Amino acid sequence: MDNEYILEQFGKIESKVEQLIGTYRSFELKNSELMNKIESLEEELQSRTEAERRYAEEKALIRSKIDGLMAKLDEILQD
Repeated sequence: MDNEYILEQFGKIESKVEQLIGTYRSFELKNSELMNKIESLEEELQSRTEAERRYAEEKALIRSKIDGLMAKLDEILQD
């Protein structure tokens, strides 16, 4: 009877270990998916940051040209 009990306990332990391994693999897969998502979002953020920087540069250039034209108009009007 002791042997049967021990074998039963080993069976339960084996079942729980298999369940833990399955859970671990599931978490490992989810972690990999999340890491890929993070990488994708970081690339998207980098792209948007670069686009925002270019937009700010273009805006500053346009503002500078407008200011230059306004100054020229002021000079013409003062003459």
